[in-house]
Amino acid sequence: MFAVTAVSIDAQDPLTGLRLGERPEPGHDGGLPPGWTTVTVKAASLNHHDLWTLKGVGIAEDRLPMILGCDAAGIDEDGNEVVVHSVIGGLGTDEPRSILTERYDGTFAEKVAVPRWNLLPKPAELSFEQACCLPTAWLTAYRMLFTNSGVRPGGTVLVQGAGGGVATALVVLGKAAGYRMWVTSRDEAKGARAIELGADAAFASGARLPERVDAVMETVGAATWSHSVKSLKPGGTIVISGATSGDRPKAAELTRIFFQELRVVGSTMGDKDELAGLLRLCAHGGVRPVIDTVLPLTEAREGFRRLAEGELFGKIVFTA
Repeated sequence: MFAVTAVSIDAQDPLTGLRLGERPEPGHDGGLPPGWTTVTVKAASLNHHDLWTLKGVGIAEDRLPMILGCDAAGIDEDGNEVVVHSVIGGLGTDEPRSILTERYDGTFAEKVAVPRWNLLPKPAELSFEQACCLPTAWLTAYRMLFTNSGVRPGGTVLVQGAGGGVATALVVLGKAAGYRMWVTSRDEAKGARAIELGADAAFASGARLPERVDAVMETVGAATWSHSVKSLKPGGTIVISGATSGDRPKAAELTRIFFQELRVVGSTMGDKDELAGLLRLCAHGGVRPVIDTVLPLTEAREGFRRLAEGELFGKIVFTA
């Protein structure tokens, strides 16, 4: 089967480790583990996690080659349209918690193997391309806002960065929930597009805000950390789910954090129940993922290039 695979690690030039071509189908070497099944992939979306894998984050060289891709929507062995929850194992199981591509081959292929438990029905209201955007970036945003921020409808939320999959999801979901959504961006055009999505205001990165906010959604990391801390009201919350600019800011801002009684909450992905809630919200609430580009899987290298260079607004989707 055709697949997109990480074959080597290079932190400086990650795309050198990307290979497109034939790989064996799941179960070719003696069958699948008990309770596992295969899904014929119709659409899969690209995440920073895939780029980080090529840089060696969360994976060692001895686990390669590894088919990339966390998210997918497709057809199960019984002919049902399904969405794949990409977190394998964890609490209540004997399986260590991991995300597809960390221990098991991912979704950038014609077929992917997963536990049956990881499959959820795809709502008829969503296309395969829309549904495949939800299990990582949109689920991350859903958990950040609704599980971890503590912000009530009507509160003000600042999203650092405007354009990536999580950032656009935060704007759309936050607006649907009744939050006042502000964004920052180094790119004025991306700020303007965020306003078109529903953001109430867009500011230059690092700009002084008109007033302090109830919560900051932080995925950028070192480059925006100080601004995030200084932008919060006393008692406010930073929810952090990534650090694309690095995880070591120049100053931790500890004095401000304890004196202002700020909360810093880590947030990773989301569980199956949260994904089910997100699917219902999209199906019945009119919320739709923001898709930048749809490419055939054979052109995946172009999608990775655009992600690496920040040339996107929303999600990049591959179709098998």
